[in-house]
Amino acid sequence: MANTKLLLSDLAASIEYVPSKYVRPTNDRPNLDEVQFSLDGSITLIDLQGLHAHNRSHVIRQIADACQTDGFFQVKNHGIPESVIHGMLSIAKEFFHLSERERLKNYSDDPLKTMRLSTSFNVKTEQVASWRDFLRLYCYPLEDYIHEWPSSPPSFRDDVAEYSKNVRKLALVLLEAISESLGLEGKHIDKALGKHSQQMAINYFPPCPQPELTFGIPSHADPNALTILLQDDVLGLQVLKNGKWVAIHPTPNTFIINIGDQIQVISNDRYKSAVHRVVVNSQKERISIPTFYCPSPEALMGPAPELIDAHHPALYRKFTYGDYFVKFWNRGLATQSCLDMFKA
Repeated sequence: MANTKLLLSDLAASIEYVPSKYVRPTNDRPNLDEVQFSLDGSITLIDLQGLHAHNRSHVIRQIADACQTDGFFQVKNHGIPESVIHGMLSIAKEFFHLSERERLKNYSDDPLKTMRLSTSFNVKTEQVASWRDFLRLYCYPLEDYIHEWPSSPPSFRDDVAEYSKNVRKLALVLLEAISESLGLEGKHIDKALGKHSQQMAINYFPPCPQPELTFGIPSHADPNALTILLQDDVLGLQVLKNGKWVAIHPTPNTFIINIGDQIQVISNDRYKSAVHRVVVNSQKERISIPTFYCPSPEALMGPAPELIDAHHPALYRKFTYGDYFVKFWNRGLATQSCLDMFKA
């Protein structure tokens, strides 16, 4: 009976071993003893307060360096109140602690739905499942989607809407800074994204009896432009740096920012889309909340013309983001990125 559960969170508490559908091949496991830890400052921490002061150019350089070398960085003094952050983390946990019956009102395995609760990544096509459940929400324009969101817990829509509005403001600040760091006009990336799209995943990773056998999410790069990650205080995120996996230690009231495929395209490979993965543990549940800031589906993507010359030819052809995302979804997380399908 246990294996008929639609959601991992309703199965995990009753099992002592990882079911076979979650077990990765031996050459694709976390190898947790080989992972480095980020306590040595190996991830750049950028104080965004400097963007609004005389040292703006210094912060822009910091962003440029981080995007070129790693594709990710951490930010503080980002303008989002602690109360909003804590409210978001609290309501996320509250949602996943609702009864199975209440949560399943939101369940769907249809990836075209703009609000759905599901499990793993793509349950229809994947060969090996991932150790997570997730609630996927579209967040912009907010008025187009908020009525679809869960109505339980009672404050869910208000709390998540407040968080989403704050994160969008931060995304626009970051996109302007990243544009400037490339030597482009500040609004370049903003304009390149068309009408914009904003999506959120609320990821829930239950404790896992054999974390060495599976992933919360296997290694991948994000297909969108920019990802803004909020996480609780439990280790799980790992990023690929200089060929080594580095565990990112959560820091309260900061966000992890990672460059997605579309900024790599706009930058004509000056900036790298960050490869990352999520591991699980046997003791604690974990919640992470990535906001995916995206082009709108009809937006025409390609390298910025200002970054192309005789010595730097365009490395990508023009394509719509909608077409890119379909290829990403169909390919799944079996490969780290699908940028090679759009090379010039």
